[in-house]
Amino acid sequence: MAAEVLVVEDESDIRNLIVLHLAREGFRCRTAKSGPEALREARTAPPDLVVLDLMLPDLDGLEVCRRLRSDTTTATIPIIMLTAKADEVDRVVGLEMGADDYVVKPFSPKELIARIRAVLRRARPAADPRVLRAGPITVDPMRHQVHVGGTAVALTPKEFDLLQALVEAAGRVLSREHLLERVWGYTRGGEIESRTVDVHVRRLRAKLGDAGRRITTLKGVGYRFEDD
Repeated sequence: MAAEVLVVEDESDIRNLIVLHLAREGFRCRTAKSGPEALREARTAPPDLVVLDLMLPDLDGLEVCRRLRSDTTTATIPIIMLTAKADEVDRVVGLEMGADDYVVKPFSPKELIARIRAVLRRARPAADPRVLRAGPITVDPMRHQVHVGGTAVALTPKEFDLLQALVEAAGRVLSREHLLERVWGYTRGGEIESRTVDVHVRRLRAKLGDAGRRITTLKGVGYRFEDD
């Protein structure tokens, strides 16, 4: 079945343009014009992905993103944020709130669709049936589940893929460039994209609790997962 995308955009021209191009590519679409409407739509029938505008009436995109991530029903839905703010700090704030990717307005519909496909591809459970174990952490690619000391931990798709990549590396150092290509699909990363990795690593460490200290930073090189 085709993936379903919830398009949250208050400007009708932009909303209709996104829906038109997504429909042409075979996606099913639903729309919302405000933050509260987006939350109702996502909670009633969780979509496969949310395209979320930052500037919305009643409730802005950052708060919508935060609420989606804090609700167990919607916590793992991939989110691509649309923003007219190109400043690095605005993008980083969106990532801190839990967005998986961002696209700056004005944008190319082809670029948006490429980003959607890349995020969805990484959000789907991996084909590898192996259950990965590293210290107290268990990563189940088939079920897309993570447990720490037997307790389930809810991760976003990007956080899950990042943890899986680090655990699979079995102590090897992974550069930011490697992680950008593996997790985000970027073949060349700039300063902002590299910051994206740092933001997600910080969030991942926090969610893993004490076990998060196993993800160590090698300054100027990358990240490594310290196994027993």
